[in-house]
Amino acid sequence: MDNRALTRAFKLAAQLMELHDENPFKIRAIEGTANALDALSFPVSEIERSGLPDRTGLSKTAAAKVAELLDTGTFSELQRLLEATPPGVVEMLGIKGIGPKKIRSLWRELGIESTEQLREAAESDQVSKLKGFGKKTQESILEALEFAGQSKGKLLYPQAEQLAEDIAQRLRDALKTEKVAVTGEIRRRLETVETVRVVAATDQPLKAHELLNSMDGLTADLRRSGPFAWRGTATQSGVQVEVLLVSPEAFTTEVFLNSAAEEHLDEALPGVEGHGGGAPATLRQWARREQFQQEEALYEKAGLQFVVPELREGLGEIALAADKKLPRLLQDGDLRGSLHNHSTYSDGNHSLREMATWLRDHGYEYLGICDHSQAAHYANGLGPERVRQQQQEIDKLNAELAPFRIFKGIESDILGDGSLDYAPDVLASFDFIVASVHSNLKMDERKATDRLLRAIENPYTTMLGHPTGRLLLRRQGYPIDYKAVIDACAKHQVIIEINANPWRLDLDWRWVRYALDQGVQLSINPDAHHTDGYADMRYGVLMGRKGLLTKEMTFNAKSADEAAAYFEARKANITPPLEYKKSLFE
Repeated sequence: MDNRALTRAFKLAAQLMELHDENPFKIRAIEGTANALDALSFPVSEIERSGLPDRTGLSKTAAAKVAELLDTGTFSELQRLLEATPPGVVEMLGIKGIGPKKIRSLWRELGIESTEQLREAAESDQVSKLKGFGKKTQESILEALEFAGQSKGKLLYPQAEQLAEDIAQRLRDALKTEKVAVTGEIRRRLETVETVRVVAATDQPLKAHELLNSMDGLTADLRRSGPFAWRGTATQSGVQVEVLLVSPEAFTTEVFLNSAAEEHLDEALPGVEGHGGGAPATLRQWARREQFQQEEALYEKAGLQFVVPELREGLGEIALAADKKLPRLLQDGDLRGSLHNHSTYSDGNHSLREMATWLRDHGYEYLGICDHSQAAHYANGLGPERVRQQQQEIDKLNAELAPFRIFKGIESDILGDGSLDYAPDVLASFDFIVASVHSNLKMDERKATDRLLRAIENPYTTMLGHPTGRLLLRRQGYPIDYKAVIDACAKHQVIIEINANPWRLDLDWRWVRYALDQGVQLSINPDAHHTDGYADMRYGVLMGRKGLLTKEMTFNAKSADEAAAYFEARKANITPPLEYKKSLFE
C-alpha cells in the first residue's frame, strides 16, 4: 500500500466521521494524519512498524492506525464506520460538489442510500425542499450524477496502465513467454480507458484462462469469452478487460491490429493497390497479407514512415507518414525543467528547498514555482507581503543552489471579468505568470471564452494554465471556443500548458496540433503539489506526443538560460496600460 492509498483511507475515514456527526476534534486528528502522510517523500510501507512515530512525525496513536492499515488493509475506526454506512452512501461521498453534511441530510431525512435513489429524488424535486439545498444545488447534483454515469466503467490512463501491466506480467510468468503486450486504448495513450486489452501469444490458452479466472479483482464474463479470448471486468472499477490469446506466429499482427483506431486501420494507403488491383489497400488489409516480426517492417513494406501507437488515430498521420513528414516527437528526456509547481507557501506539501533540490538531484536545471495568488483563499493564496517573502527566499536559494535556478512565478487567478489577481507592480515582480481559472466555472461558452481572451491579452500573462478546468471522470471543463483561445495565444505569444496531472491533461491533446500550426509553444506542467507529482510530467509528454508535439515547440525543453532570456525579453516589452496602474505592493 503506497502513501497515496494510505492518505485516501484516512481521508475517507474523516469523511465518514463527519457524515456520522462525530467529535470534530477527532475528525481533525484523522485529517491531520492524512495530511502528514501526504507530505512524506518516502514510502511509509518500507518503515519498520516500531519506527513509524520517529520517522513520520505521527503520534503513537496515529502511527498505530497506520501500522494496522498497512498490515490488514484497514484500521478499526475505518472498518467500524464502513460497517455502519450503507455502501451506496459511501459511494455518494464521491459526488463532486456535495459534502458529508449534505449527504447526511439526504440519508437521514429522505432515506436516500444510493446514487439511483438520489437521482430519483432530485428529478422529483424532493432534494430542493431540504434545508440548505434549494433548486441550484439540486441541479448541480443532477449534473454531477449525469457526468458520473457517463464516467462509470472508465479509468484514468495511469490506473488502467497499472492494471494492464499487472495482468500482462502475470501472463508472462504463467505462460513463460515475453510475447505479451498491452494494446488498445492504453497503448494509444488515451487519457481515459474503457477497455483494458492485452494480447498474449500461447499454445496453452486453457492455462491463461485458469490464471485470469483465479485473479483477485477480475470477474469473468463467460458469455463473451471463448477459447482464444478471455473477457470480463475489473470488479472494483467496472472497466472492461479483454485478453486475446493468439499463436506466436500471429502475435505481431494482432498486437498491431489492436493498437490502432479503426480510422487508422481502414484509411486508404496512398499509391498502394489492394490485393488483385482495384481499390487502394488499407493497413488492415496489408497486415493480413503476411506475417511480420516487427510493426516497423509492416509500415516499411507499405511505403510508410513508422507511426508510433499514440498517433494511430486516423487524423492525417498516414498522409504524413507517406510523405516522410512525421517529426521526431517529444520524449521524457527532452524536458530540462518543471514549471507550474506549488510549495508550502500555498497548498503544496513540500518546502521551496525540497521542491527545488528534488529536481536538481534528478538532473533537471530549473524549477518554476507557481503558488496560488491571493484570491485563492481556499489554497492559502499569497498576499503581496508573502509574495515578497517568497521571492527573498528564492534569491537566497538561487545563490546557494546555482547553477540550478528557481524562477519566480505565480499561478494568478483569472478573476470573473478576465483580469489577473494582483496589481501590475506585483505582477511585474515575477519572472513569469501562469494565468488560470479556479472559480465561477458555470459560465456559458461566450462568457468563459471572453474571460480567457481578456486574460491572454493582459501583458503580464506568460502562460495559460489548464484552459478548461476539467477534472477527468469527475467534472466537465467549462465550455470554450478553442480556436479563439489558441488564436489569441498565438497573437499575444502566450504559452499554453498541457497540465500533466492525470486528472486534468488539459490542454486536450486533440487541440495540440492546431496550437502548433498557429505557432503556439506548449509547456508540460505537472502542477505538482508534492515531489511525487513531478512524475506526472510523463503523462503530459504522452498527450503532447498524441498531438505531434516536438522538443522544439516545448517551452520547458529549453535550458535554464534560454528560459531566463525568454522571460526577461517578454517582460522588457511590457508597457502596462492605464487600467493596470493601481498598486497593491504599497
